[in-house]
Amino acid sequence: MDHADTPDPVLFRLREGFERVALVLRADLWAAAGQARLNPTQVQVLALLAARPAGLRAKDIAAELAVSAPSMADTLAALERKRLLQRTPDPADGRAVIARLTEDGRTLGHAVASAASQVMAALARLSPDEQADLLLTQIKLIRTLQQAGAIPLQRMCVSCRHFRPNAHPTGPQPHHCAFVNAPIGTRDLRLDCGEHEAADPDVQAATWTSFADGSPPLRAQPGN
Repeated sequence: MDHADTPDPVLFRLREGFERVALVLRADLWAAAGQARLNPTQVQVLALLAARPAGLRAKDIAAELAVSAPSMADTLAALERKRLLQRTPDPADGRAVIARLTEDGRTLGHAVASAASQVMAALARLSPDEQADLLLTQIKLIRTLQQAGAIPLQRMCVSCRHFRPNAHPTGPQPHHCAFVNAPIGTRDLRLDCGEHEAADPDVQAATWTSFADGSPPLRAQPGN
């Protein structure tokens, strides 16, 4: 029997592993929602906007959380009634609104985002090297999913115009962030950075190649 088209069994096992972790993450989310007296989607919105003080358009929040536009509208309205969120006209588009957290919303958002969880406890038991390796694997997976259009562009270091891969190849922190003008190591790499500015697509591709194979850094882009 020809097995040439049969996926490697390890791929199924890896997916099963992610599904198991997702079950615990879902349980953590429900627990945080219950403590905050909100539903899980409302908690996710608070946690997301707590990291985006400038706010986001409703459609961008819906895309980030993979929620339909009507459901997101209901969620934002509920949070607004609870005085955890406020919506104001988007100065760049009169047809859109920007959703921002109120002071109470930010406090609660930071609380739920940093709440103790079973997954965090399990991750803490990994060695520093294992944690760094897992972070690198996550970055690769997220980038692949972005390229496939499965998730929106994430504000990761590797897609930012301020990121300089392998700028300090002989040091413990081999990369460089031009925004803060400081070297950064693997454990410093972010999946969601408030100062992220997307690099041009061609630069992103070249940056990734440099990052992945350890080659010298790219020349700084104009304005950096």
